[in-house]
Amino acid sequence: MSINNFSKVVIVAKDEWRYWLRSKLAMSVLAIGLLLTLSSVIVTAITMHELSHTRHELQTTAEQRFVDQPDRHPHRMVHYGHYAFRTPSALSTLDPGIDAYTGNSIFLEGHRQNSAMFADQRQGTALTKLGSLTPAFIVQTLAPLLLILIGYSSISRERESQTLTYLLAQGTAGITLIAGKGLALLSVVGLIITPLAVSAFFTLASGESIVAVASFVVGYALYLMVWVLVILLASCVFSKNSGSFTALAFAWILLCIVMPRVASTSASTAVPSAGKIETDFEVKAELRKQGDGHNSNDPAFKQFKQSLLKKYNVQSMEELPVNLRGLLASESEAKQAQVLNKFAEQRMQAELEQTQVSRWFGWLSPMVAIRTLSMTVVGTSIETHHRFLRETEQLRYDFVQGLNKIHTEELDYKDDMNRNASADASNKARVSAENWKLLNNFSFTVDSATVRAKRSMPAFLQLILWIVVLVGGIKFVGKRLI
Repeated sequence: MSINNFSKVVIVAKDEWRYWLRSKLAMSVLAIGLLLTLSSVIVTAITMHELSHTRHELQTTAEQRFVDQPDRHPHRMVHYGHYAFRTPSALSTLDPGIDAYTGNSIFLEGHRQNSAMFADQRQGTALTKLGSLTPAFIVQTLAPLLLILIGYSSISRERESQTLTYLLAQGTAGITLIAGKGLALLSVVGLIITPLAVSAFFTLASGESIVAVASFVVGYALYLMVWVLVILLASCVFSKNSGSFTALAFAWILLCIVMPRVASTSASTAVPSAGKIETDFEVKAELRKQGDGHNSNDPAFKQFKQSLLKKYNVQSMEELPVNLRGLLASESEAKQAQVLNKFAEQRMQAELEQTQVSRWFGWLSPMVAIRTLSMTVVGTSIETHHRFLRETEQLRYDFVQGLNKIHTEELDYKDDMNRNASADASNKARVSAENWKLLNNFSFTVDSATVRAKRSMPAFLQLILWIVVLVGGIKFVGKRLI
């Protein structure tokens, strides 16, 4: 583009701004957009900061309470359990992602894997399920609508007022006119995205990577650019403002409201998964085959006990130099963990496949693309949640097996068998509280910025393709602008 053409583009953009400044509707919409974005950034940042502080305190408290327990039987501590909390990432102040649905804490205990708890959406009302006023929701859903209200008449207004022919006759090319209107709308995009960008860059002070922050801001800029191009194309195609507005309103409903739900429904249909009750029955049936670690006479452990006699070269269980009940508990936990992990991996694989199916709809809706990109870059996607589940399961298994080892090595078998005979016998079947220090401190962190950025590349490509197609459409229409 030559300097002369660029100056014409700037003149058209300035003229569009003069029109908006005279229009109460345009200024009201712009003010509402800025106010919503700014207020949501502030409120969400405060909320997530409080959540982060609270979860960190709860994690510390849970670990301290476990360590502070008095002398007990080791297996009682297995069932006493422990909590693991997920501290939100720095960028999650802007997009909580699926964390609002999946929960942020897990109770860890022996013999079972519990689900994450305390999901915000599970505790919310029906209204909150429509979408919380987070910065991500506002920019993804409401910002396009605000841009439509401001720019739907960009070209159609000129045609309707009979000034389009005059402008073209004066030597202003159609593409130049469209570019000027687009530049004006992009400046509005800049105003809307500024609070989001500033907040994103503030997370650098909390340890977030510049790669993640830049990917986040660029992703949202591309998304709103898509909507600017959609608005310009509709305004070029329709001869009247009413037609342009109707088409854009329909496009917004289809792309921002309908398509994400179609994507979710299609994913559930394409990759069916077993319900919780059905899965629980299957898990219990499998666990029953592994034997009951509380029952030393369970037939499932006959071969294991024979191997112990051979290993320690003794004739009876009472002659073992270690506690049989602790060994059985450890063996049982290992077998049960294999079963639980198998079903957990199957469930997570189904969830991941469903997510991948829904993400393909990003080629049909920029809303799906930006939602995927945003959650992935922020670290609140399904992949991050699955890693949280795996790390907490490893924590659970380690501390349970650690207690089983204490049970095996530090508690006499006879004292263990007679623990219910009297109060004195019960006291003998306890170990020192010093043993509870085996618990590892838990601190979950999201994937590295490089991993998150790489994972978000398909969503970036989807948005770029939208831009390329729309630019091509506008060039085609611009040459025939009358």
